[in-house]
Amino acid sequence: MKRTLLCGLLAAATLSMPARAVRTVPVQVDTQLLAGSSYLERGVTYVPLRYLLDAFGDWDLEWDSQTQEAVAVSGSTRLTANPSQNTVTVDGTDYSGRVTVENGRTYVPLRLVAEALGGTAEWDAYLGGAAVTSADADYNAMDLYWLSRIISAESGGESLTGQIAVGNVVLNRVASEEFPDTIPGVIFDQSYSVQFEPVENGTVYRTPTARSVEAAMRVLDGDEVIGAALYFYAPALSQGVWINANRTYYQTIGCHRFYL
Repeated sequence: MKRTLLCGLLAAATLSMPARAVRTVPVQVDTQLLAGSSYLERGVTYVPLRYLLDAFGDWDLEWDSQTQEAVAVSGSTRLTANPSQNTVTVDGTDYSGRVTVENGRTYVPLRLVAEALGGTAEWDAYLGGAAVTSADADYNAMDLYWLSRIISAESGGESLTGQIAVGNVVLNRVASEEFPDTIPGVIFDQSYSVQFEPVENGTVYRTPTARSVEAAMRVLDGDEVIGAALYFYAPALSQGVWINANRTYYQTIGCHRFYL
């Protein structure tokens, strides 16, 4: 499920959210939560330019007091954000969008800048904010963010193989007509009650372990250790009555029993 790079630059600045009053929202870039305060106003997410470019990496940013605009450079790429003209310019191409300076920080429309730099920005309803995948990322930011977290919450103490197996179950469900067709959709699916205990107890929101992030990456790269299994449970924590009565046992890895 590696991300397909955006074809062409989009000038649209809005995320897919209805207009509403200003409110602070989280923004994650390649699974790392953005520093500083980002906010949503009238369907547009605004972020501090410096923090966004820091998350992308290898950018130098300064304020040009003569032209009264923020100027950022990365290699041969040059970006300016001009509050007086409400424009963001990338290598000579102008994009219209509100640019403001608040408490000494330059705020820009998130989607506009992310897409102008070759990335993507999408609204993550489960995060309650935005997910940005940079141009050089190997994985979709939202997929890796949630897959690593459910793996960590469900099997953080297991071997790498055991953690990959849990991730395989999630992707097997994405591929199945019985379940939602996205990774976050599968994890937060409540069609027949909550599917994963960490969603109910909130541990899915915790920062994942490094091994769980590695497991998630391997799963997204195609590593498979559990066949077509769609269910699992830990006998030490659950009797698995419904699974045992309705599904076919496949294999045990670590503390989890997996079923087709």
